[in-house]
Formats: sequence, C-alpha cells, structure tokens
Amino acid sequence: MKGSNLLRAPTSLSTSLPLYSPLKFVAPFRNPICFSHLILSSLKLHPIRISSLHATATQETVEVGETESQFVEIGYISSVHGLQGEVRVKPNTDFPELRFAEPGRRWLKRQILGREIVEEVELMEGRGHHGQKSWIIKINNIDKVEQAQQLVGSTILVLDEDRPELEEGDFYARDLVGMRVTLQETGEPVGTVVNVFDNGGSDLLQVKLNSSLDIIDKNGKMKSEAPLVWVPFVEAIVPHVDMIKREMTITPPKGLLELNVRSDERSKKERRQLEWKDRKKFQKRVIAAKKKLCEMEQKHVFEGFRYGEKSQGSLLAEQIVGVNSQLLQVALKTIETPSDRWHLSEFLEAYNKETTRDVFKVSKGCLVSEDKEYTSSKITERCKALISNGKVANILVVEGKSSESEGTDRFIQRLVEMESHGTTPLILVCPINKMETFQNLMTDNDYFGFDPEKVWILEEEKLPVVSSSHGEHKILMKSPWEILQKPVGSGGVISLLSSHNSLESLAAMGVEYIEISSVDQRYIGGEDLVGLVDSSEADVGIKTFGGINGVDDIFNMVFSIKYITQLTKNINKLLFDAVLRSTQHVEMVDKEWVDITPSTHNSYEFRSSIYTCLKACSFDKVCVMEVVD
Repeated sequence: MKGSNLLRAPTSLSTSLPLYSPLKFVAPFRNPICFSHLILSSLKLHPIRISSLHATATQETVEVGETESQFVEIGYISSVHGLQGEVRVKPNTDFPELRFAEPGRRWLKRQILGREIVEEVELMEGRGHHGQKSWIIKINNIDKVEQAQQLVGSTILVLDEDRPELEEGDFYARDLVGMRVTLQETGEPVGTVVNVFDNGGSDLLQVKLNSSLDIIDKNGKMKSEAPLVWVPFVEAIVPHVDMIKREMTITPPKGLLELNVRSDERSKKERRQLEWKDRKKFQKRVIAAKKKLCEMEQKHVFEGFRYGEKSQGSLLAEQIVGVNSQLLQVALKTIETPSDRWHLSEFLEAYNKETTRDVFKVSKGCLVSEDKEYTSSKITERCKALISNGKVANILVVEGKSSESEGTDRFIQRLVEMESHGTTPLILVCPINKMETFQNLMTDNDYFGFDPEKVWILEEEKLPVVSSSHGEHKILMKSPWEILQKPVGSGGVISLLSSHNSLESLAAMGVEYIEISSVDQRYIGGEDLVGLVDSSEADVGIKTFGGINGVDDIFNMVFSIKYITQLTKNINKLLFDAVLRSTQHVEMVDKEWVDITPSTHNSYEFRSSIYTCLKACSFDKVCVMEVVD
C-alpha cells in the first residue's frame, strides 16, 4: 500500500495516537514516551495515493480554513532576494515549475494589523534556486527591497480549481473528507471521514462512526455517542474509493473499529478543562525554556515567532522546549576549554598498571556458539539468577549511521539472543525517524517475549549545532522555525536516564544492574558480564573487543544502579568533544532570512562517549571482560 508523507505540525491532538503498519494491522504501542515527538497535523493536507507499495505521494498542501477553502497553499516567502524587489520562496508543492515559473495570478495570505487577509497578486516570473531548494520570484509592482520585506512570511496560494489532475489511484486528502464509509461485505454504513492524518508510513482516516452502531469501548461499556476511530488508508483495508458517489468501502480487521474508541467517560467540559490545563503547562515550559536561552544569549532563536503561521510558531515552541539547556551549557564550555576525555584504550592501559584485578578473557568462538564453559559456575549461575529475578535492565542503543535494513536486522538479532531476558525491563534508544519502525516491529512480534509494560522507546539525546565564531557561539537554525540539532552519541544515554526519570522506575521494579550496549556490537553473547560485575562487587563492567577498542558506537557496559544514579546527578561533569563542521543554515540578516552555505568550517557539533564516565570510577570498582581470538 503506497503511503504518503503529510505535513507534520503541532496540534492539540493527543500525541499518543496509534500508528499502524501499512500492510498489517497491529495493536497500539503501550508506552506513551515513544510518541512524545511524533506529531500529527490536521492543518494542511496534500494528495495521497492508495497503493500496495510505499512511495512518496504527490504533495500539494490544502488550506482548510473556512474562509479560504477555495485556495491551495504552494509555499511561503522566506526572505528578500537582491535589491530589485524579488523574494525567495520555500515551495510546498510537487509542481514548483508550474507554480513559480509560469506567470499569472497568485494570492498571498498574510497578517496586516493583526488581521489575516488574502490578496491577489500577479506573478511576473520565477526561477529555481535548486542548490538551496528554493525559488526566486518577481511579483508585479514590488520593485523595492522595502516593499519585498513586507511580504516575508506570507503564504502563497492558488485556486483550488487549478489543482493538477492526478493519476489513477491518487487522491487529494481534502476530497476524502466527508465521504461515507461502508462495510464491503455487508454494505452496512460505518460512518463519515472527518479528517486525514499522516503517521509517517501511511495515512490514517479519522472516521466518525454512525450513532446507530453498537460500539463497546475498552472498558466493556456501550458507547452512547458517536465516537471517532482511526482507519489506515491502505488497499488491504480500503479496497475501493468511489469519487462520484463520495463513498468508500472498507474491510477492517476484527477489533479495528473498537480499538481506539474513547474510553474516557468525562464530559466535554471536563475534557476541555484538562486540555486547557495541558496547554497552560506547555506554555509555562516554553516560558521557562525561553528564559534559559535568554540567559545563554540565544534570543535570536525566537525570531521565527514573528513570521509564518500559527502552526509554524507552534513548531518552534516545541523545538525550544526540546532543547536540553543544561547539557548545552556543559557542552559549550568544551569549546573554550577542551575536556580531558579518557578514551577506552587509555583507561585500559592505566587499568592494567594500577589494579590487581585480572582481565577476564573469553574467545569469540564461545560467544558465537553460546558455550558457557568459558566462565566459572559461580558467575554463570549468578547471572542467570539476576536475569530470572528481574534484577537486570537492558538498554539498546541504535545510532543512525547504518541503513534502516541493517539496523533492523541487528536489532532483531539482539532481541532473539536476549530471549531469556523476558522478565527484565528493556529501553530502546534510537533516532526519531526509527522509533515507529521499531515500535511496529515490537508489536508485530509480540515484543519478542518481553513484558510490554516494561518496554520503553526513547529518542536519542540531541544538542543544537552552534556557530564557531570566536566568543559568540549562536545556535544555528535549519529554518526560521527549526533548530539544527545533532545526536551527541552514546554519552547522551546518561542524560536521557536523568531527564526521563527512568532510573526511579527501574529501581522501583527491583533492578540492581543496567546493561547498556550498542545494537551494532560485533559479538552478541556474553550476558555473563552482569554475573562478573556482581561476583566482583564492582560498579562497572566493560566488554572490550580486540582491535576495535575505544570505538564510540560499539560498546557493551554494565553499571550498578547505584553508580549510574550518581552519574545522572552529575550531568555537569559529562565530557564532550566539540567537532568542527561545515553546516548550511538560515539566519536573520538586516531583517530578512538568508540561506547560508559555508565554504569552510563554520560550526561545532557536540559528541560524548559513554566511556568518559570511567574517569569518575575507581579502578577497584571496574571489571573487564575482553573478547579475544
């Protein structure tokens, strides 16, 4: 079934909406944390295709405001170009040549004196600026820079009737809204499509069920009002769409219509009060985050609030709240005073000189064959007891360097190897663009034997990219409403555990040890590292791999929960490397947004390795398991 990628922008919708695989119906993921950054949008819609294969659908965003329902949004004016009144446009259409190169009527939607107006203009000419993915256009009677500056932030529209004709099987999302939905097998009316949303893999139809249907919610109670449910817009579930009759037929899997029926029996007034309280809480978080950035002399980040639409301002607010200001302050100090990081190879050299504890060696062959004879019976039995009694939690770290298929294959391999860990908590740390993939993978495979209530998926820790200007390290912007951020690496796991209060939850479950490892490690076995740490009464255990010591993205460590709790309380001691990079970005210059394409290094990205935490640990509290040939 061919999915499409609708615009993602903040809305008042709950972020715990269920997501579906495009080919197979799955149950909703039970962990709310994993959806904290997955944002759906009902503000702007574009054409979508119903098919059996994944692909990018034709995009032509449709405005849904009551007064502008006859218009289609095709882009926005991001900045002034040159001195002759030309403006730069960021397109929001798959037909840029048609929309920006052909002269003719267009409309601008913009704010004037607090009122939103739509006015007709004449496009004279346009040309692509493909290196920066933008277009330069000339509008009639706009001949001066001062006139052009007044248009920055305006949305460019065309008439709805001028939408290009789509191929068979393609649909404009707007045309689906209002369609009747019936069951294909019986012809029984189901309800009406009231909206279409994007979940990243395929689109979701929001269907308001007929009040005549007998729907039982999750609590086993009959619903007295017409509820809203989600139907994946995939061919296996929506086999037929009749545009003439304004009707579609569906073949829903058993339980689909009941799955997401609201079980909240509170009144609308109570729900609105809760929504209002949530908004107020978020506003307070925004205010607090802005205050922090002001103290760090990063006020320029707020410039985007003066331009664009409400949804874009909301996106910027989400971005600001998501900045880990405390961690950023720690990282910024690294630029002026580089940290004395302790790489694994340096630690092992000092460890071998200073400690009387022997390095525990195990062959690669033992790990591959799962031969347990390489360890003492004491270590083996202690390891089994800790795992079976739920005293060990596992954290798997997936970085975005490998391809999606490779990352998924290694992830599956790790979980299969951990089948004996079913009673232990599992935390997966991964890039935001892989969260849905792994969530679907878990639900499709019955969580690989893990307890669903003890599974969390967290987005990897990121920090803003900053300019490398001497004495003035400003946060760089990807767009007026998006902060440029990059993953900080394995060391970010420590700050994640601190910010999400995960350790408190694990301690309450009786967890005594936490194993943190990369999905990409070469040799998977060796759970006895936990038994080695416990038997040695150590706080930290390290599994090293011959020939690849010190590689940041390949690691396997065990921490006592007492020691890692101490680490999370001292985030200001986390060590970073400031890495010089060439980074394209936008910035405000003379009251206009300008695309910056550097020819030399102009920015710093911050990286931190989990191995740096070894600097705070006594040699006597560390044990090492070395994998040898």
